[in-house]
Amino acid sequence: MLTAPLLLALALTAAVPAPAARTLNTEGYRLYQAGRYPEALEKFQEAAREAPDYALARYNVAATLGLLRKQGKVCEYSAHRDVIVEHLTQAVKLDARRLARAKVDRDFDAIRDTLGWQRLLGRTPEREADVPRLLTAVSWFGPGVGVYGTTQGLRFQANGRAVLWTKQVGDDGKPRPGEVPGTYVVRGRQVELRLKGRAPLVGTLTDKGALTFPELSTFTDSPSECDA
Repeated sequence: MLTAPLLLALALTAAVPAPAARTLNTEGYRLYQAGRYPEALEKFQEAAREAPDYALARYNVAATLGLLRKQGKVCEYSAHRDVIVEHLTQAVKLDARRLARAKVDRDFDAIRDTLGWQRLLGRTPEREADVPRLLTAVSWFGPGVGVYGTTQGLRFQANGRAVLWTKQVGDDGKPRPGEVPGTYVVRGRQVELRLKGRAPLVGTLTDKGALTFPELSTFTDSPSECDA
């Protein structure tokens, strides 16, 4: 979140939004400073609706959602990773200086392992040369399966090692984590995955950012959350 001097400086140099939007954003900032984050979020959201091209309000919506996510209030305030990334991306498009601030803003710690954040840093799945870096920088989640929401995901390390992790939930509702180690090799957009005790798997990172292994699953940077 912005400090008061920086907030004032940006207000003086950026495009001036409607007075009503500025007032709402200032009210939200004071609530944020007071630790009243849900109320602050409402003010920032109102400011962004009042002036859709108000970069600072968009940034503050994203930052406050990021903080609420870190507090575990994902479902209560729809603090999903893709929602946070979208607001931040729009803020950066409106004012490129927002990115420099976001790089050191702890409110965004929860989205630094997303494709959206990597795109902001200039890395994209459309470019084959970026595929190895994206594999290691992004957390990859498979879809939740079963009545109890069993989940799985992939972790890639720069040293060529990989892990397929699972969190199985039984009838008693207790999660039972498990891991299968392995190795991987990247060839262009293709990823050859060799997991212990399994036949080799060949997947593809699509230009849309989906990591698909036909015999295993499709993995994205969005975990299954808030399912009914």
